[in-house]
Amino acid sequence: MTGVLLGLTLGCGLFCMWWSTWAPSEKPDEPRSATMSDRLRDQLVQAGYPSVGPTALLMASALGFAFVALAIYATTRVAPVAGCFGAMAGYGPLALVRMRARRRRASLRDLWPDVVDNIASGVRAGLALPEALSQLARRGPEELRPAFQSFAEDYRTSGRFHDCLDLLKDRLSDPVADRLVESLRIAREVGGSDLGRLLRTLSSFLREDGRTRAELETRQGWTVNAARLAVAAPWLVLGTLLGRPESVQAYSTGPGILVLLVGAGVSLAAYRLMTRIGRLPEDGRVLR
Repeated sequence: MTGVLLGLTLGCGLFCMWWSTWAPSEKPDEPRSATMSDRLRDQLVQAGYPSVGPTALLMASALGFAFVALAIYATTRVAPVAGCFGAMAGYGPLALVRMRARRRRASLRDLWPDVVDNIASGVRAGLALPEALSQLARRGPEELRPAFQSFAEDYRTSGRFHDCLDLLKDRLSDPVADRLVESLRIAREVGGSDLGRLLRTLSSFLREDGRTRAELETRQGWTVNAARLAVAAPWLVLGTLLGRPESVQAYSTGPGILVLLVGAGVSLAAYRLMTRIGRLPEDGRVLR
């Protein structure tokens, strides 16, 4: 029995020695893909509602759906029609946030070149990168000053430049801000005398990109407006019939429900197609 135990102990020791000669393979860190909650949070910040969370937005949509659906059902006693208008009301908060986020991104697109120019001026004046970013709380564009004021306070408190940059990215939640922050992070880590050239190149690129997008959006804006009008027209007609409940009783039957489902599907597909054709693609946050 003692010999068996000694043999097992020797075997385990030899196996451990053999196992220690092989280096474990490290899996590369894969970038985390953005979830629906992340996208909603970015849109809320971009729309100017940083204190509102995705859960509160979804709850507002659910309440809007329930309130409008119950109100219309109490008036018409037609559940399919109430469900259609309730779905529109439930989508209203999401549509409002996305519209405001899109408009605010468009307005900020004209401000980012000035931000880059201010940083470049501070660097040429001999300021360090943290001080060049902090002075934007006083000299930067009015709409972006609160974010850079928070950055200055964070840096004075912790002195950790990279952590403060991450917090700044979260507060701005903007693709252009992500590119700027990562450029500054690389410049801080690598060093060198090319920071001024990098900032000038980024500023000229942002100005050219904003000018081009503004021209294209002006020319293609009529396509998006036409898509919205075409989608809203049949539902506005249906909305005018709600004042006479007997006129919408036909939609409580099987063929009426089929007409509503087909109309909703065609309207949604046509609107998505028209907006995809007419609207320019938005930059995503690939450097979050």
